[in-house]
Amino acid sequence: MNVLAKRSAKLATISSFSLAKNVIILSAVGLRHASTLKAMESVEPPNFIPLHLQHPMPIRPEFKRLDMRHRPNPGDTVTGTEKEVKRLSSSDLEALEIGLNVHKTPENFGDWFAKMVVKGLRVPADIFFQGKYLHRAVTLETVAAVPGMVAGTLRHLTSLRQMRHDGGWISLLLHEAENERMHLLIWMKATRPTLLERLVVTAVQGVFYNFYFILYALFPRIAHRTVGYLEEEAVISYTEMINQIDNGIIKNTPAPLLAIEYYGLADNATIRDVALAVRADEEKILSHDEDLRHELPEKPRS
Repeated sequence: MNVLAKRSAKLATISSFSLAKNVIILSAVGLRHASTLKAMESVEPPNFIPLHLQHPMPIRPEFKRLDMRHRPNPGDTVTGTEKEVKRLSSSDLEALEIGLNVHKTPENFGDWFAKMVVKGLRVPADIFFQGKYLHRAVTLETVAAVPGMVAGTLRHLTSLRQMRHDGGWISLLLHEAENERMHLLIWMKATRPTLLERLVVTAVQGVFYNFYFILYALFPRIAHRTVGYLEEEAVISYTEMINQIDNGIIKNTPAPLLAIEYYGLADNATIRDVALAVRADEEKILSHDEDLRHELPEKPRS
């Protein structure tokens, strides 16, 4: 019995030592992983090559007239040619055709419901953010990036169940979601949301994700129309931001490197140029004659 007791005590000691050793190792690995992530967050993408291999292209064609995957650094020449890379200046961005007064008039109950949902979302945003349009842009993009991912996921599952092609909708919707996420990452380089704003984003995202999931599962046409009106509000918000920059309310600081690389802006681009580029990208999702969101409800669900 004494021998068994001694062996049990010895095994318990060894087990405790091993457990403590594993805890120390895991803690060290965790701290190293956390420091690595922190270091990665502070590093800007070095050039176009990794950025557009890992992230989508912007929606608007003017921003992707060059193959970004093979685009050199600023001031370099295109590989194999003597032609210099053309970057978009402020005047180029100003010259982009923007349908500022484009509006889809509601034609039925579904349209009116979609419009009221978006107007309802704008009321608390106006109260909470008031004139803080940089912070408002961060929150706007966290919401705007949800519908494309939800719709793409649901249509992906539908395509799997029905065992047929989806007609290209999945790629289009996921591209839009990732493009909106890039807008968020760009604005995060220009401002930092407060703890309260992060909590609001978390709450709004949780509610809106589930709401849009149910809406798209039951009424996909109304869901697409809702995002069409959401893009209208985005264009309005970015126009107001540009006006505040012009009036000196928002400081026109240098553009984040991520925005310069993503949109192919000039090296001396400013926050105003970024707002012009993002607004043009949002408007491309909005335009009713040749674009996506207000056209999608009219297209057959192939």
